[in-house]
Amino acid sequence: MDHTLKQNFLDRWYQYFGYAPLPFVFWYSDKVDDDVEHMQSAKGWSCFIGDLAKVRSGRSLAFDNDAIGCGGGRRYLGFNKDIHPGFEYFLSCGNDDIEGERYLRSPELVQKFLENAPYMPASASKIIFKRWDKLKEGDEPEVVVFFAQPDVLSGLFTLSAYDRGHLHGNITPFGSGCASIIQYPLAESKKDEPRGVLGMFDVSARPYVPAGTLSFAVPFKRFVQMINYMDESFLITKDWNKVRKRINTQ
Repeated sequence: MDHTLKQNFLDRWYQYFGYAPLPFVFWYSDKVDDDVEHMQSAKGWSCFIGDLAKVRSGRSLAFDNDAIGCGGGRRYLGFNKDIHPGFEYFLSCGNDDIEGERYLRSPELVQKFLENAPYMPASASKIIFKRWDKLKEGDEPEVVVFFAQPDVLSGLFTLSAYDRGHLHGNITPFGSGCASIIQYPLAESKKDEPRGVLGMFDVSARPYVPAGTLSFAVPFKRFVQMINYMDESFLITKDWNKVRKRINTQ
């Protein structure tokens, strides 16, 4: 991670977004440095999104397959592509043996969703998460993730589309909370014009994030471009200054 880039973003974030929480990043690696905590193997079911509260508070964490206490989480973090039997009923209407979440109307729609959803396999044995201010030389972020309230999201959404001449500079795909911040932005990172991903609409993940909070995730290479545009964008206007002042009071 380039120190100058790190500091340039910090300076501009505080200038334009004030006291809003900093983003965190992730990347895959087989090596974990001493400044990163190894998450222990999960004991029973747990939601990975809940663990990210620790990262947002400043702890740097490394997860492997065994540290993820949810089959969906292991899939969406790229550690295991397998889907448990009956998943098409679990995500939809259920059956005699499975209580359905009723997020899609029928098992057939679930199958269609799975056919179109990306799967990005983990490129190493561990996935490492750090808040932006904790990054150091040698770190290699792949995706930048914000957990933010609407005023902050409006700024990120608009900045992400600033240099694009089309209507869809960002996407909001259906999926789990962890898919929206891991799988979808990783898939975008492979494209010539990667887009930002709005997420955390997953009802099952909502209890593990603060009220009034959604996510915005963007591939790192796209985020670097966004930083370079900040000083010439709407962020320097009187309209944004009104929003920034309100951010600082929340």
